[in-house]
Amino acid sequence: MITYNDIKKQLNINVDKHLNDGFAHLTHYWQTYKTIESKHFKSHAKQYLQEGILSVVEEPDQFYIPFKYDIPFPPTVKPRFTFIDLFAGIGGIRLAYQNLGGKCVFSSEWNDFAKKTYEANFGEVPFGDITQISEKSIPDHDILLAGFPCQPFSIAGVSKKKALGRKHGFLDETQGTLFFDIARILKYKRPKAFMLENVKNLVSHDKGNTFKVISNTLTEVGYSIHYRVLNGKHFVPQNRERILIIGFRNDIFHGEENFNFPELPESNSTIKEILEENVDNKYTLSDKLWNYLQTYAEKHKAKGNGFGFGLTELNGTSRTLSARYYKDGSEILIPQDGVNPRRLTPRECARLQGFPDSFIIPVSDNQAYKQFGNSVTVPLIQAVGKQLVKSLLSINEPTKSQEPVY
Repeated sequence: MITYNDIKKQLNINVDKHLNDGFAHLTHYWQTYKTIESKHFKSHAKQYLQEGILSVVEEPDQFYIPFKYDIPFPPTVKPRFTFIDLFAGIGGIRLAYQNLGGKCVFSSEWNDFAKKTYEANFGEVPFGDITQISEKSIPDHDILLAGFPCQPFSIAGVSKKKALGRKHGFLDETQGTLFFDIARILKYKRPKAFMLENVKNLVSHDKGNTFKVISNTLTEVGYSIHYRVLNGKHFVPQNRERILIIGFRNDIFHGEENFNFPELPESNSTIKEILEENVDNKYTLSDKLWNYLQTYAEKHKAKGNGFGFGLTELNGTSRTLSARYYKDGSEILIPQDGVNPRRLTPRECARLQGFPDSFIIPVSDNQAYKQFGNSVTVPLIQAVGKQLVKSLLSINEPTKSQEPVY
């Protein structure tokens, strides 16, 4: 049987050259072609196939639809619910919700390196800049998922509207931020529920104003919200606190949804459990870098600051893996007998975030460090998602279809 990768090979598709919205339409169409969502992608997919790909092959029709996905995480065949994946990164949130029986019907991510990793694992290229995507072109879905950047909200535009005597709401205050794009999609598409993920400092950011605007906006567009800061250390050997915001549509649940954040298991995993056995010497710190890190730490220690490297206790839990890990790896260093400590390998970083070893890492080490540092702790997301899905499936209202603009 012909496979997804056979299709790419036969059509001479080098993904690095197709990380664009045209190929996003095509891969989204392939994943939804038997469902109603496909009409959102069909015309643009056909156009891209004919103009961007088919000019270089013969007899293309037989390759139009892949019959089997030979990728680590193929689309769910008989989904229990549908979702969209915004600010998708490398797909950590998608992976969690696919594991719960969901089907992704739309994804968006602006970074091309992240798109490459996403495509290698899910067989789909996310659409690009969400600020340029009309909410009308997004398929109906049950759950909106997003791990969005933390940004302050400007009150300048709101003050001007007040001065002119114009009406304004909290949605107006979010203009110019990426959260606005989440809010406008929620307002137009009206999914039954959502889950947003962010850094734990979101609550205190900008003296509490950022979270106030976010929570008030979500309420304004018709949702009741639940939020909690949770630590990934209950599932992986990493201290990683993140806030998760869950929302349910008021006109469906009437604020009476039976949702509770999960009771988290005891934290008992250790760093040594995620380490690879045979690690290349290139991950060992050079004498120059190791001496610099030690000198830097001593200097700040003398000043009473806590800055410095993190030499990890192998029977313990690491610091938070960040997107800057590629610079020197200083926040999580692995001690080695008789030699300088080493960085984690990209595979170890994947494990530290709860990704299975079947997850493909098709990018350079530096890009992989950025990607896993920016990603989510998959089993934590899945534990919270399980509770969300349980609440969602307790009601039985079909998603109201809206006609696409195509």
